Amino acid sequence: MNDHVSHMLNTDSIEQKWSDGEREIVRATYRVMVEHGYSNLSISKIAGELGKTKAAVYYHYDSKEELLVSFLDFVVDWFKNDIAEEISESPETALNNVVESLIPLELDDETFHGQVVLLELRSQTRRSEEFRERFTEINDLLVGIVRDIIERGVEAGAFRDVEAPRVAEHIVATANGARIDRVTTDRPAAPAAVRVSLSSYIDSELRQHD
Repeated sequence: MNDHVSHMLNTDSIEQKWSDGEREIVRATYRVMVEHGYSNLSISKIAGELGKTKAAVYYHYDSKEELLVSFLDFVVDWFKNDIAEEISESPETALNNVVESLIPLELDDETFHGQVVLLELRSQTRRSEEFRERFTEINDLLVGIVRDIIERGVEAGAFRDVEAPRVAEHIVATANGARIDRVTTDRPAAPAAVRVSLSSYIDSELRQHD
């Protein structure tokens, strides 16, 4: 569930759904966005990164927006595929894994660039309903993962009987805010502070206290 987007684009686990040409173009799109940003992204630059003509890109996609929607579809598919690895542990461990994955204390360059790319695309959701639908799906998936972990913990007696959807929304909203803050400001101590605060919230809401 981490943001190693370049790793995601090279994964073998969901490749059967995508043609070789589509995967190649989506990967090139990511590399161009890392280097030039969303505002300077163009079919010409993507074709140049591929070492092909624009016609080769247009063979698969009619427009830049259609290509970027496909990019986000790839993100959603990978995200769904990656869920099982995060929630296969006990409820307590699974929830800790999710929080650590969403708010890592350190970011390497690859992960940072991946988060920037997704944030730039997220900023376009006001203008693109299709972008909004994909990011809504990603957030719904995240909330669903956390909710299911909490409900599993309640059933097992590991967590108190709480309103799982409410707690899950709070955890995901906090994590999303921390991720945005991380790539738009220079506040290196903030992630650790957010993790401590979120851990305190989880403890007060979910743990069985005598």
